[in-house]
Amino acid sequence: METNILRFENPQYLYWLLIIPVLVAVYVLIRLWNRKQFGRFANIKLRGYLIPMFSSARANTKFVLFNLIIALLIIGAANLQSGSKMEKVKREGIDLFLCVDISNSMHAEDIMPNRLERSKQAINKLISKLQGDRIGIVVFAGNAYVQLPITTDYAAAKMFLSTVDTDLIPTQGTEVGRAIELAIKSFGETEQSKAIIIISDGEDHENGDAVKAAQNAAKAGIKVYTIGMGLDEGAPIPVYNKYGKKTGYKKDKEGNIIITKLDDNMLRQIAEIGDGIYVRASNSNVGLDKIYEDINKAKKSEIDAKVFTDYDDQFQWFVGAAIILLIFEILISSGKKGWESKFKFFEPKNENIQ
Repeated sequence: METNILRFENPQYLYWLLIIPVLVAVYVLIRLWNRKQFGRFANIKLRGYLIPMFSSARANTKFVLFNLIIALLIIGAANLQSGSKMEKVKREGIDLFLCVDISNSMHAEDIMPNRLERSKQAINKLISKLQGDRIGIVVFAGNAYVQLPITTDYAAAKMFLSTVDTDLIPTQGTEVGRAIELAIKSFGETEQSKAIIIISDGEDHENGDAVKAAQNAAKAGIKVYTIGMGLDEGAPIPVYNKYGKKTGYKKDKEGNIIITKLDDNMLRQIAEIGDGIYVRASNSNVGLDKIYEDINKAKKSEIDAKVFTDYDDQFQWFVGAAIILLIFEILISSGKKGWESKFKFFEPKNENIQ
């Protein structure tokens, strides 16, 4: 079966792209400083006459090309790959759905860096340990959605996990019952051993729905495990602006800062009904390893899985484009050439002197 999927072989190199906005800021500051210095000597509108070989548009063009070259080389180093060959393989494992609470309270920082990010770090570590098991991700708050259908493609699982955040579901709440029911349906009709892991801070659970969903899972032979995210003392819920900068903390109607605390009574009950175990997270250990050890005791079934077995490197396209742009950048000199004055590629059409 021929299909296609994209991934980066070395995604950590993409962090170097953050240097580009820094370079832009430095460039702008230098240009403003140069303009200010020239203004002390003469009217800025006389620059074209006093320095006839200077071209502001040309300098800007070279800088843009320079940044594009840097970006392309970084992406090339990260090595974008396309999955070109998918094969059916036999694996032994279990089916596992991770149901992750993404309500706003999961941004609380009593577990560092915050409850949600710590959960994602633990899940990412768990995915790296999987061998033959199928994994899926359900996110829930005031509703529940399948973020990742059940799969053995662990690279895809990590990619989808990285996009999990509280803004995926605008409706607030903690509908753990819906998350369990959705996971049950999403397993499909298979003979594999199945398990559901709920990761939540336990706040605002709908008691009846969660208990009923756990009972339905137990009847279907699906074990339900729970992890409580949060400490006894709790923490305020950060509020962020659209740029991701913390602007304060969530307050009640009286203006008091809201403190969110772990409420694990329901989580314990769900795990007991679902024939699983409850683990309370801490700053040192989330508890996924302990749960996975228990899940691994279940009888594993042979699974027909489709996985990518061959990837084609695409870095050469980015490196090639960077080389072409580098040639253009070299050909565009910082100053004007005499013969270019006939064409005026980089000059404004009109400029009045006052």
